[in-house]
Amino acid sequence: MASVGLVAEIAAGLCAAQANVSPKYFYDAAGSALFERITRLPEYYLTRTEAKIIETHGEEMARQIGPGATVIELGAGNCEKARALCAMIRPRCFVAIDISADFLHQAVDGLRDAFPSLDVRPVVADLLGEIVLPGDVPSARRLVFYPGSSIGNFDPEVALALLGRMRGLLGNDGALLIGVDLVKDEAVLEAAYNDAAGVTAAFNLNVLQHLNRLLGADFDLTQWQHRAFFNRQKSRIEMHLEALHETRVAWPNGFRNFRRGEHIHTENSYKYRIDDFAGLLGRAGFSNSLRWTDPEQWFAIFLARP
Repeated sequence: MASVGLVAEIAAGLCAAQANVSPKYFYDAAGSALFERITRLPEYYLTRTEAKIIETHGEEMARQIGPGATVIELGAGNCEKARALCAMIRPRCFVAIDISADFLHQAVDGLRDAFPSLDVRPVVADLLGEIVLPGDVPSARRLVFYPGSSIGNFDPEVALALLGRMRGLLGNDGALLIGVDLVKDEAVLEAAYNDAAGVTAAFNLNVLQHLNRLLGADFDLTQWQHRAFFNRQKSRIEMHLEALHETRVAWPNGFRNFRRGEHIHTENSYKYRIDDFAGLLGRAGFSNSLRWTDPEQWFAIFLARP
């Protein structure tokens, strides 16, 4: 069972007029492993497109960043992207921040094996809370690294607040390197979240299994199905879990009856236009930015400085 505060947070979301679950609950050990599979799917263009941008423009990025920085990766996951970055810029220190403790420590061990001389620090934290770094992490020349367009999982005002916290981690000589998914053809977008192999569906449904453990709930996964679609008005992919039948879900001191067809909203993934995201960076306190994109302009990487 989770802490009293987390139980109250989850229960409040399930009982809201539009039932919802924070996407941070995707990332138990099983969810993290499923997401790794998603990144390798043919429909999921984001990971390989971002990697290709780094491969194509890596030398210029490295020149702009310079060696010896302290890298702080938010939502570090398996640290795979960190390996490419560390090989490219040769940092002095690397801080990996993620909400999934077991997965994070396993990933950090692999990073230490790959870079034996690198000072690597794991920090288990929720990005929506206060981000507290170890006191001896160097304060000069920090680079916050937030790849994968994870910033798109947050509503714009929450994303703005998170970017502001990233700015707060940096001194005047720091920088932010961030990946951003761009607006594109709806068919391409929707295919990326409705893969033919059903891995994204399994990832979405796994959150109910995680809630069963955290909340002591009794979700029956066979009573739910994955749905994902592009909301053009809000420029975002939405992921939901839809009740296949009338079903009652109970947990200690609470329950909810779901109608057939009723949804639990599990995730948003906002898609930006380049100028709109540059404006968001400006509002967060970043006054200078460079950007690189792929030839199709499906994805962008920004290097932003205070």
